[in-house]
Amino acid sequence: MNESLTETELAERAGVTPGFVRRLGDLGIIVPVEGGEDYPASDARRVRVAQACDRAGLPLDGIGKAVAEGRLSFAFLEASQYEWAGFSGKTYRQVCDELGLSMGLVRGIHQALGWAPPDEGDIVREDDLELLPALGISVAAGIAEDTVIRTTRVYGESLRRIAQAEAQVFRTSIEEPLLRSGMSQPEMMQAASAFGAQYMALFDPAFLRIYHRQQEHVWIDDFVRQAEDTLDDMGIHERLTHPPAMCFLDLTGYTRLTEEHGDETAADLSASLASLVQRVSQHHGGSPVKYLGDGVMFFFKEPGAAVVSALEMVEEAPAEGLPPAHVGLHAGPVVQQDGDYYGRTVNVAARIAGRAGPDEVLVSEEVAQLSSGSSGVRFEDLGPVELKNVSRPIRLLRASRVSGTPAPDQPT
Repeated sequence: MNESLTETELAERAGVTPGFVRRLGDLGIIVPVEGGEDYPASDARRVRVAQACDRAGLPLDGIGKAVAEGRLSFAFLEASQYEWAGFSGKTYRQVCDELGLSMGLVRGIHQALGWAPPDEGDIVREDDLELLPALGISVAAGIAEDTVIRTTRVYGESLRRIAQAEAQVFRTSIEEPLLRSGMSQPEMMQAASAFGAQYMALFDPAFLRIYHRQQEHVWIDDFVRQAEDTLDDMGIHERLTHPPAMCFLDLTGYTRLTEEHGDETAADLSASLASLVQRVSQHHGGSPVKYLGDGVMFFFKEPGAAVVSALEMVEEAPAEGLPPAHVGLHAGPVVQQDGDYYGRTVNVAARIAGRAGPDEVLVSEEVAQLSSGSSGVRFEDLGPVELKNVSRPIRLLRASRVSGTPAPDQPT
């Protein structure tokens, strides 16, 4: 039997006032169960969506009119993927006392995730009751609160991008074509939600599998570093001590192209760029760190592999329908934090990229020296060069393939 809630219970579940629920009932946006005054528990979702519309400045009486005329419907919220968490009966102060957490940490976590920071007397959402204990064991294990917050920010930003990308694909590939086919908004949402329920039933566990596979890769890499340290200490294996390389790739004329051809062209170029750089950089042991609109920042453990990868990306860009690319590389110590890299090495690499011309790969003297064993690559010394916001001149070299040397994986 489906659960039903009183007006007050529904308000508590949705995190609104009973007066707001009463108003939605008067407008016909929510309807009591047949023959009674209570509401279906699933109406908590309708209430929260209606509240979002109200906060966005949409007139609730207008929404009620659209619902009455069949031009707008909340019925799609019955689908399983919309079973959002409700509100518990506990305040944040109560939960913090139970778990030994500070309100400062809880507020910082909410801000890091992009949510409004709660006050002590606010009612805790049911999904927070699952999140907050994880914070508790992290702090108890000795992880500093600011570190927990920084790491959570990485989770929040990454997951928000995933949710936004999904919504964009769903809107342009499912919703808009259904509307163009002649469906009304209620019909479209019912059809789209039916697909969404099937998709999420399969994708939720697949999403965790992808995450765990990423963990597998990173954790194995961490163990290899530990093993290398141990063998180095025992004198069994001598660890390579050269620094890593940071690489910046930019597209020439990207801004002009997007201004002339519009946002869709920009999106297509970004997708092509992401496909190219991920495939090529990973093949050479590198990893894209972040995408910068018209460019990408990479990390490479091996400077020599970074140069070969850069040349290959520049060579392949035109075949991918991309504008000419140019690359700058520098090697040196870096600071890794929250999935990103910082320090002078990063800044110098970015400045070198800014000096490179179309189809050009420029490297610092450090990169060239560490790439001496890279076959098929030669360097042309350009001498010391003044770079913006770099205190001293940097000796730059232009990297290119030795004449007649094929790119990797090409037939000889």
